[in-house]
Amino acid sequence: MPGGALAAAADNALPGGSTTDPNARLLLLLPAFGDDEVPDDAVGRLVVALRARTCVEAPEPLASAVLEDQGAPGPARWTTAGHGLSINDGGYSFRNPANRFAMPADRLSRVATALAP
Repeated sequence: MPGGALAAAADNALPGGSTTDPNARLLLLLPAFGDDEVPDDAVGRLVVALRARTCVEAPEPLASAVLEDQGAPGPARWTTAGHGLSINDGGYSFRNPANRFAMPADRLSRVATALAP
């Protein structure tokens, strides 16, 4: 969650995304990420984003609830495909080319660029 790759992607203001606002990016990207070990500052970071971008009256309990069940939806092995794109074999992953709902290569490339540190 807001610590590793998600925080890097939220804070990365590279052009080409839908917004450069880190709070909006965090909320937009949150459903696509999950960490087995949520960083200590994750709830606070999510509370800040919820206050800035939503009308939630009590963002603290919502942030805690959202982060409580963070984690990958099963094991996934990551590999590097052509053009250096990271893909995996997760059954629910949009970055698994074997899934019928997988992203096309051009979108995978945009995701890889957005997630670059």
